Amino acid sequence: MVRSLLIRGMLVGVLAGLAVYCFAKIFGEPSVDLAIAFEAKMDAAMNMPEMPELVSRAVQSTWGLLTGAVLYGCAFGGLLALVFAYAYGRMGSLGPRSTSAILALIGFVTIVLVPDLKYPANPPSVGHPDTIGMRTEWFFMMIVISIAAMTIALSARKALAANHGSWNAAIVAGFVFVAFIAVAQLLLPVINEVPADFPAAVLWQFRVANLGMHAVMWTVLGLGFGVLAERVLVAKTSAGPFRAPGLRTR
Repeated sequence: MVRSLLIRGMLVGVLAGLAVYCFAKIFGEPSVDLAIAFEAKMDAAMNMPEMPELVSRAVQSTWGLLTGAVLYGCAFGGLLALVFAYAYGRMGSLGPRSTSAILALIGFVTIVLVPDLKYPANPPSVGHPDTIGMRTEWFFMMIVISIAAMTIALSARKALAANHGSWNAAIVAGFVFVAFIAVAQLLLPVINEVPADFPAAVLWQFRVANLGMHAVMWTVLGLGFGVLAERVLVAKTSAGPFRAPGLRTR
């Protein structure tokens, strides 16, 4: 069954990647073009020589963007499927669609939203080339901390649910998660390399578009995979003797 879920998760991931590509072309690429134009203007003002393009802008904004979006969606679709295979039946009476949607929401908050609050995405011409490695390391550190905080919070909810009820346990788990993230964001270094004269509207549009792209991907993954997973689980339940603990199809 895990193999069937994994294949469907990756297929939904491909669809999610296509949706992200369409969203990025409409909402993301205009701000990237404006940022590149700003960078070219600044280079011209400082008489800096034009650097040769390893990959043309036309390829970057079309086939490059499409390939990256599809591979990214496919990878996270497979990851969602594997997490679903482990979590399904361990989340109370939630059915496949609800389980998939909640896992996708957790994934978006943990992997995208929380790290982005500390280290938001920047368009071209923002940041120094010498600090790329450092910025990448701190960003991934924030992802690791976020995943660890979510794991601790979910474990706390499970431990408290029996004696204090699901609702109260969920509230406490939420406070635990927020507390861990707040401490981490206070302790980790601040990185702000946005040039003083960079257009604020362009920066804002780029960052909103970046969050929007991820929101589209996780929405398609959560809703689309739930539908396919439900069909797989219904077929397994009705066709053979296999029965997973807590298996439900609602």
